[in-house]
Amino acid sequence: MTSSAIDKHEGFSAEERAAMKDHAQELKKAARKASKEEKAAEAERDVLAKIAEMRADDRVMAERVHAVVAAVAPDLAPRLWYGMPAYALDGKVVCFFQSAEKFKSRYAMLGFSDQAQLDEGPMWPVYFALTEVTAEVEERVAALVKRAVG
Repeated sequence: MTSSAIDKHEGFSAEERAAMKDHAQELKKAARKASKEEKAAEAERDVLAKIAEMRADDRVMAERVHAVVAAVAPDLAPRLWYGMPAYALDGKVVCFFQSAEKFKSRYAMLGFSDQAQLDEGPMWPVYFALTEVTAEVEERVAALVKRAVG
C-alpha cells in the first residue's frame, strides 16, 4: 500500500464492527448445549425479534420476505447472520435480508450466498434492492428462493 492509501484507510465502520459483534454473539449462542429443536425454536424467535426491532418500512419488508421464504422453502432454517435475518440449509446460509438501516443505505437488500443455486452463465446477480414488497416482488422472491435451494 502507498502511504496515501494507508492514510485514507479508516478501518471498519461502526456498522461493520456492530455486525461482527452480532456474529460473535450468534456463534456463542450456537455453541451452547441444547437440543436441535430447542436451537431451531430459539433461532426462529431471534429472527422474529430482530425483525420486530427494525424501523417500520424495513420491518414490513422483512416480515413479508420471512413469510415468503417460510412458505416456499420450509427446509430453510431461519437464523441470524451478522445480525440480519437469514435462512440456512444444513447450517449454511442461502439467503438473507439486510435492512436499509443496518448499514445506513438507501434501500434494503435481499442477498444470496454462494450456497444458492442461482448460477446463470458466467455472471448473475446475488443481491436485490428492495424499496417495498409488492405482490409482484413476493412472486420474484419466491421464484429466486425456490431456485436457490434447487
